[in-house]
Amino acid sequence: MLFLDPTYLLFMIPAFVLMLIAQGYVNGAYKKWSQVMARSRLTGAQAAERLISAGGLNVDVDGVRGKLTDNYDPRQKVLHLSEGVYNSPSVAALAIAAHELGHAMQDQDGYFPLRLRAAMVPAVNIGSYLGWILIFLGLLIRQTNLAWLGVLVFSGGAVFALATLPVELNASARAKQLLTNTGMIVGEDERKGVNNVLNAAALTYVAGLVTAVMQLLYFVSLVGGIGGRRR
Repeated sequence: MLFLDPTYLLFMIPAFVLMLIAQGYVNGAYKKWSQVMARSRLTGAQAAERLISAGGLNVDVDGVRGKLTDNYDPRQKVLHLSEGVYNSPSVAALAIAAHELGHAMQDQDGYFPLRLRAAMVPAVNIGSYLGWILIFLGLLIRQTNLAWLGVLVFSGGAVFALATLPVELNASARAKQLLTNTGMIVGEDERKGVNNVLNAAALTYVAGLVTAVMQLLYFVSLVGGIGGRRR
């Protein structure tokens, strides 16, 4: 079992701690700014509809259950907003709705990092399972070439996490500009709130990247160690 391997824990504990910090930061920022009503008094859904209309986007807005389950579906062209965002006129709701709309704008503009990430999804989904199998099979039968192939396949997850960062950062940058230019967010306090919420969300993607890289480095050290002992 990986979790019984001290080396695995050595690699993953820092990533786990960073993930906990990121999740705490996100939850704290969301809780704080979801209680601060924006002066515009627009709900997340209303803000999204206005921005869609102003930008000439062909996107629908729909509500979904859950907390922070907001997402943009590029296949259906639908902006899904969670319950706490869809009906709330809070600063946090406007920040999150505008961020997801930023993804819709990326989709319309043909933003290359978004297209690259979307193209990687099928391979990464397969690789995340196949990589583990090849690594452990290679280690089991002492075939380091097979294990290294598994590491290569598994590395797609880290590449995907890396490709996700510019997509999310760009969507947040678009959100800040949209909210400021349209006057939906006014005053230094509201801008601070938007920045706080979106920066917290960005940290979770950084934590995800660190986690993926540390997992990859663990397998590299594991397979490399086996290969070194064989020589």
